[in-house]
Amino acid sequence: MRTVVCLVSLMLIAATFGYADTPGYEAFEIDAPHHRRRMNAARWYPTGGGTGTPVTLAENAVFVGVSVIEGAPLAAGLHPVVLLSHGLGGHMRSLTWLAAGLAQRGAVVVAVNHPNTTWLDFDLDKGLDHWSRVQDLSVALDAVLADPEIGPQLDRTRIMALGFSYGGWTALSMGGQRGNLAGYAAYCDDNLAVASDCQNVNAAGIDLWKRDARRWNDSYADARVTHVAAIDPAFTWGLQRDDSSSLIAEVTLIGLGTTPDRLFATDFDAGGYTDIVPHARVERLSPAYHFSALPLCTPQGAAILQEEGEDPVCSDPVGANREALHEAILTLLARDLRLSR
Repeated sequence: MRTVVCLVSLMLIAATFGYADTPGYEAFEIDAPHHRRRMNAARWYPTGGGTGTPVTLAENAVFVGVSVIEGAPLAAGLHPVVLLSHGLGGHMRSLTWLAAGLAQRGAVVVAVNHPNTTWLDFDLDKGLDHWSRVQDLSVALDAVLADPEIGPQLDRTRIMALGFSYGGWTALSMGGQRGNLAGYAAYCDDNLAVASDCQNVNAAGIDLWKRDARRWNDSYADARVTHVAAIDPAFTWGLQRDDSSSLIAEVTLIGLGTTPDRLFATDFDAGGYTDIVPHARVERLSPAYHFSALPLCTPQGAAILQEEGEDPVCSDPVGANREALHEAILTLLARDLRLSR
């Protein structure tokens, strides 16, 4: 099913609910044996009142922070689990708005800093081993389900893999989507002039044709995942219908922006991905740009980034409202997880 969603209408839907409860937050570490090291992780969750320490996460001169409560008890009841994956070179805290918003609505959200593809922990050559990111989320899920305090309150019939950009691919892969190395390498050969992902690979001197096709194309599905949601997912170019034959039924694709504001590398419409996953719910939100899925920006954020020569991640298209976009995304995900709050 394919639909075009108006941000204004989704904002009106979201406004009818009360989402004022500040979510709980806990940072922790878990073993990542596939990386031969430990990995930073965090969870956001609905609170049940009681004590805790209010803090603000992900706040700096560029981005607006999000309020959470450390050490607050988990709300009573059975809660769905969301496994959240950040983009290439990103950080789990860059999606705090998303994690906190879902926690306010009743979900327990678990995220990790993916080794080799995180800000200040970046190695593109190793990071292109995309299956390691699925393994990151699988061990995080192991940890949270085994936790004696919160594990019994997690609804194993509602476990969503959710990601943005490269994280969107991670979520799809976790849900059974297989890669296609030859298709992706050919896409990069044909579109180097316009595809930012391919330009990054080329600048790093990486030859995609020499990667391990068997490992790239294998299935990394985690059978515990019941839902997938991918926001502007990467790596969808060059895929064939057979590559999606084992993708689970509950899949939502969220595209940000329309031509010419759509990021070429993550344009699943232009790449033909929607044609090979006809069962997916497809939502296209505009006006928006790829980086509109990052946090709200401070009034001086865009100028600071321009002065420092960084990517213009605070510069949205004309008429865009980043806060409305975030609310629209949260509304769509709450629908998929059947969140009542």
